[in-house]
Amino acid sequence: MPELTQTYIQAFIDYLKFQKRYSLNTIRSYQDDLAQFFDYLQLQFGQLPLNDIGHSYVRSWLASLKERNISAKSINRKISSLKSFFKYLVKTGALDQTPMSKVISPKIGKRLPDFIRVEDSHKLIDSLKSTEDWRSLNTKMLITIFYNTGMRLSELINLKEEQIDFQKRQIKVLGKGNKERLIPVSAELIATINDYIANKRKTFERTDDALLVTEKGKKMYAKYPYLHVRSFLGREVQPLHKKSPHILRHSFATHLLNNGADLNAIKDLLGHSSLAATQVYTHNTIEKLKDVYKKAHPKA
Repeated sequence: MPELTQTYIQAFIDYLKFQKRYSLNTIRSYQDDLAQFFDYLQLQFGQLPLNDIGHSYVRSWLASLKERNISAKSINRKISSLKSFFKYLVKTGALDQTPMSKVISPKIGKRLPDFIRVEDSHKLIDSLKSTEDWRSLNTKMLITIFYNTGMRLSELINLKEEQIDFQKRQIKVLGKGNKERLIPVSAELIATINDYIANKRKTFERTDDALLVTEKGKKMYAKYPYLHVRSFLGREVQPLHKKSPHILRHSFATHLLNNGADLNAIKDLLGHSSLAATQVYTHNTIEKLKDVYKKAHPKA
């Protein structure tokens, strides 16, 4: 990769970090996508100045991704990364025009988000027995907080004790783009969190400042909650297309909507920047109504 290209990529990453205030995970995705693109160009065509990169080079890379059976969703994300990068270069005067104007993103078939049925969610919570075993205690906390708050995985592993207002029964969450939001929670969840903190202080002399910690008293790494939740859902809930923590976020939103919650309120609780992202849950509600109609209407 030409040295000048590396300089522009670093300037773009700094722009995302300090001006756009994107999360580290998002920035890492941009870095990976750009590295893959320029590595491909280097391998196939040698060193190319930025001005020489046209849409045909981009299409060549996208075709290679399709040949490797990379999903349309992943390809669209990579296209988005390139569009943002080249748009930044045009904006800063490094390029006169972007090679992305003729690049079309592949269509993605819409799939409704999986969620746990209400009756199954009750069984799920009931199966979380009280235990002194730290692994099981963490599983209980992860399932309970994910389902009761709709938090994202990254938000929960970065959650600190100081973000919980025990008096007002609310949690301050730092979401995408470092946007803060408040999530009201039940007295029962506050009591569960209090018990966990008390156990944590009894079990460990010193811990990380994160609310949830591993068996070693350290902050959870990203795969820790994913593996715990997937394993637990695999045992307790059947059938589900996916068994990730995001299923509990989907269930949180779907159950709120099915019980009459306002869509805008759900949007704020989830930390969505636009209503369009939240509206996907209305499809689950429509599917539920169709199911009720088929079962109950004499002409169905």
